[in-house]
Amino acid sequence: MKFASIDIGSNAVRLLFCNVIEDKGATVFKKAELIRIPLRLGEDAFLHKKITKEKADRLVTTMKAFRHLISVHDVISYRACATAALRTATNSADIIKRIQKEAGLPVNIIDGKTEASIIYANHAEENLEHDASYMYIDIGGGSTEVTLMSNGKCVASKSFNIGTILLLYNKVEKKYWLEFREWIKSVSEGKTAITAIGSGGNINKLYKMSDRKGSKPLSYKKLKLITAKIESYSTPDRIKILGLNPDRADVIVPAAKILLAIMKSARIQKIIVPEIGLSDGIVRGLYAEYKQKGKSRK
Repeated sequence: MKFASIDIGSNAVRLLFCNVIEDKGATVFKKAELIRIPLRLGEDAFLHKKITKEKADRLVTTMKAFRHLISVHDVISYRACATAALRTATNSADIIKRIQKEAGLPVNIIDGKTEASIIYANHAEENLEHDASYMYIDIGGGSTEVTLMSNGKCVASKSFNIGTILLLYNKVEKKYWLEFREWIKSVSEGKTAITAIGSGGNINKLYKMSDRKGSKPLSYKKLKLITAKIESYSTPDRIKILGLNPDRADVIVPAAKILLAIMKSARIQKIIVPEIGLSDGIVRGLYAEYKQKGKSRK
């Protein structure tokens, strides 16, 4: 069976198709296809508090294309969620109405707490040690979601208005940074050997640039070295020499700095990057609803 999810983020809009395979009591979620369109809605939303007509038109066109692809893939169900950029934009309600009318796609604008809970629904820690502590970190253009797990239970979860685009344009006040670090220190106090679990396009790219294979963790020290190397190049050279996409080249260093700040504040020495995110969590929610409906019909 196949499900689809749309993540309308501050940096990019993603459409994920995911096959869900049930086999002998086990459920496997296997990504079939991921389409990413770098619209940078956050630049409008965070700098001007409004999405321009040009970007709104591009978003609607993107959603029309996504709707056609969803029809072709013949999915069981789908859901579209929007995060920080549309949470911030004053004209988001009008854009949502346009998408519904012109593309036939309903869009849910979710708050930071809901975003964190959907990302946590991936339960990447299930295949790890159950008596250990893990910190989920998802870094986006307009917000960062952090969830602390310990002994298989959620200890704390919070969304912060600190993101890569906000940092890029110096839109994060010093007091927010202090609150951010203090919260991380507070919830991690008394927890030893916390392992980070990272998600988001920039974290995935940093992991790939580390040349780690399989599911091997990336150390804090190695991450710091990679960040220093990337930062030593100009944005054009990050594209030409390091091979980064234009929409990634300018935000990857802010993402790394957020990640390093969290790891330092929580005394985390390593991070695992299982390539999960909001869109994966949405799919898991859709599958759970599908199974629940099946039970209610019996």
